[in-house]
Formats: sequence, C-alpha cells, structure tokens
Amino acid sequence: MAYTTSIRTAPTLIERLVAFKNDLAERHAKYRVYRTTLNELQTLSDRELADLGLSPSNVKSVAYEAAYKN
Repeated sequence: MAYTTSIRTAPTLIERLVAFKNDLAERHAKYRVYRTTLNELQTLSDRELADLGLSPSNVKSVAYEAAYKN
C-alpha cells in the first residue's frame, strides 16, 4: 500500500512581500478605475446622465460597481 504525505510550508518573507506588493498594485489599479469613472460621470450634465439611464445620485455606485464588481 502506498502512502502520500504532504508537507505544508509557510510562505517565505519574500513570497509574502511579493504577494503584498501585488495586492497593493491591484488595489491601486481598481481605485484608479473608480476615480476615472467617477470623474468622467461627474462631468456629464443631468440630461446626459438621464440619456444613459443614470441619475446624479447613483453616479458613485455606478463607478464603484465598474471598478470593484468585476
């Protein structure tokens, strides 16, 4: 009968730092999408927003959804 064992090792400091850097980069990229989308939507007039089916009160939620709900 064959046995298998698995040894789990904790991530090294370098691996944790790389993961942390990647996480920060991903968060920053999502935030940039949010800010860009929000700024673009805020430059539109109420009529242009209405043409898109949006109201000024839900511009932030639309920008958040565009950035973070992918």
